[in-house]
Amino acid sequence: MEREELAAWLRLQLTPGVGNSTARRLLTAFGLPEQIFAASTQSLEQVASSQQSAALKRAPADWQSLLDTTWQWLQANTLQHRVMVLGDPAYPQSLLNMEDPPLLLYGMGAPEVWGHGGLSTCMPRCLAVVGSRNPTPQGAANARHFSQALAQAGLTIVSGLALGVDGAAHEGALDGAPEGQLATIAVVGTGLDRVYPRQHRDLAHRIAQRGVLLSEYPLGTPPLSANFPKRNRIIAGLSSGTLVVEAALQSGSLITARLASEQGKDVFAIPGSIHSTQARGCHALIKQGAKLVESAQDVLDELQPVSTMRSSPEGSSDLTSPDSHDPKDSLLEALGFGPTGLDALQARTGMDTPTLQARLMELEILGQVSRLPGGLFQRLARG
Repeated sequence: MEREELAAWLRLQLTPGVGNSTARRLLTAFGLPEQIFAASTQSLEQVASSQQSAALKRAPADWQSLLDTTWQWLQANTLQHRVMVLGDPAYPQSLLNMEDPPLLLYGMGAPEVWGHGGLSTCMPRCLAVVGSRNPTPQGAANARHFSQALAQAGLTIVSGLALGVDGAAHEGALDGAPEGQLATIAVVGTGLDRVYPRQHRDLAHRIAQRGVLLSEYPLGTPPLSANFPKRNRIIAGLSSGTLVVEAALQSGSLITARLASEQGKDVFAIPGSIHSTQARGCHALIKQGAKLVESAQDVLDELQPVSTMRSSPEGSSDLTSPDSHDPKDSLLEALGFGPTGLDALQARTGMDTPTLQARLMELEILGQVSRLPGGLFQRLARG
């Protein structure tokens, strides 16, 4: 993209009062942004309001500064940095089916992605994996193991780089994807010159090497709360389906699931304990028709993956997410998989308090049990 072309697109994006919907109408009527700004006020008012038309005639105050910053960002790493606009061959075509596709997309990722025509032609089928920012230990483990197995089978995992399930999903995808495969896509709610949350700085760097970070927000955009629910439509739009790992009833993950459903895409949900607030969102989705899944293979069976997808190596248990613990362990059997207190465990096992506490500590050290707030314990499906 030439500097003059970038300047016109950024000016259109920054014009006050002109959102994506109006911008698309203007582009349909006049063509490229340069032609929009060259049009007369009278012509503009045939498509936009008088206030919007007047705004289009004035250069935004911070336009030149952003242009300089963005151009420098592009030139600093031409192999990894991209700005994609509507109509660009590199722009993800699946987003064009959305009600509100982004006007511009800023991308940072593996050089081979851009070398083959961009995301539209390079990426394999995508699956969104989303969930709570405060998952239970089992929820975080599920996100990581499901994503690892699905990436190993040829899917690209899409998520939002948030704490909790998102981060675990990206990590699992990076662990599971074979070399040369686009492992994961992180859709963020800030400018790509920032990492939020800061704890994921190293993870973002890894994603940029073996995946892609995407944002519709200009460089310098801080982590504003309104931006994060909005970016969920891009997560849903990029993906063939959405897997909700763990979510409360008010979780933003349910927004992603709803948007996916509205686009006619599969929604999957992992069930949890009826006593866990972090499972209620998934249970609500299942009641509404989401597909209950117990293993990564359940997801693959529904998506009918393309022939390029890989199966697990012989002997691998990743696709089934099995319980790797000794089924004969009476305490593990008594724990089940829901959060459980000491009193309940004593009633189930008949152990005295010192013996029970010592055994729980042993299992915790072995990574088979996690200690939760409130004096509760939870068995982990994989140690």
